[in-house]
Amino acid sequence: MRRLALGIAFLALAGCAARGPAPVVERAAPTPPPVVDLPAPTPEPAIEKPVPTHVVKRGETLASIALQHGLEYRELAAWNNIVNPNRLEVGRVLVLQAPAGSPPVAAPVTTPLATGAAPIEARPLANTQTAKVEPRASKVPYSDRALSQMNAAESGASPLSGDAPPPIAPTPGPVPGPGPAPAPEKAAGTDKEDIDWTWPVKGRVLAPFSEATKGMDIGGRKGAAVLAAAGGRVIYADAGVRGYGKLIIIKHNDTWVSAYAHNENILVKEQQDVRKGQKIAEMGSSDTDQVKLHFEVRRQGKPVDPAKVLPPM
Repeated sequence: MRRLALGIAFLALAGCAARGPAPVVERAAPTPPPVVDLPAPTPEPAIEKPVPTHVVKRGETLASIALQHGLEYRELAAWNNIVNPNRLEVGRVLVLQAPAGSPPVAAPVTTPLATGAAPIEARPLANTQTAKVEPRASKVPYSDRALSQMNAAESGASPLSGDAPPPIAPTPGPVPGPGPAPAPEKAAGTDKEDIDWTWPVKGRVLAPFSEATKGMDIGGRKGAAVLAAAGGRVIYADAGVRGYGKLIIIKHNDTWVSAYAHNENILVKEQQDVRKGQKIAEMGSSDTDQVKLHFEVRRQGKPVDPAKVLPPM
């Protein structure tokens, strides 16, 4: 029995010695999912606004079309490559704005209007600041002679003299700072809506504004002064618009124009700058049956009742 117990114990010890340590399995880190680049969203195409146009009707002139849309007939001619403004084909489509990206240019009108004078070259609007040219400083290599010449020039002596006076050291003292810049004077009629209006004539209103007449008729005596209702530039001064007689159109800014019809005498020229209250014509009855002034105000080409913008009489 003792031998049997020793044999079992020996076998048990042998089995424990034969059993090795448990194997160690290294686990790899989980692989991240691949990154998929999503396609960039396709930008929506820009919606271009249609270009405004006008179809020429029988009896219309370049000046009358320009008045309808609050434009200058020279610009209208330039945008449509019209050389002779007196010849417009019925049915022709005219664009009413400058081509995209093109700078403002003078209209290539080589033939004057039927009853007008020779074309006048367009000028910038009044109060336009011109570029100020500053003198350029020159650079010279440093030397004793160059320094003495510069000091001589500052002191008033000739830089070619033999001995230049020594430079004068500036007296130390407080340097005054720049004062407040004065506010620029505001010119009448420069803002799109802020126009300083006045009555073009003093008289009785014969006919108020209506959609048919597009303006008001003001009575008066022949030869009475017709005044500019606001400051601006004369863009038309002629008799080429049927039903208006001798007509003057003043452009006050990119928004507002005013028209003065049936004059006896025109006292201004196209492209001339006028101020508010300046005499521009004399009252008459051209292309009408009585002495009167037909006065129109247009905002972006659309007729506006002058009584709504003029001050109380």
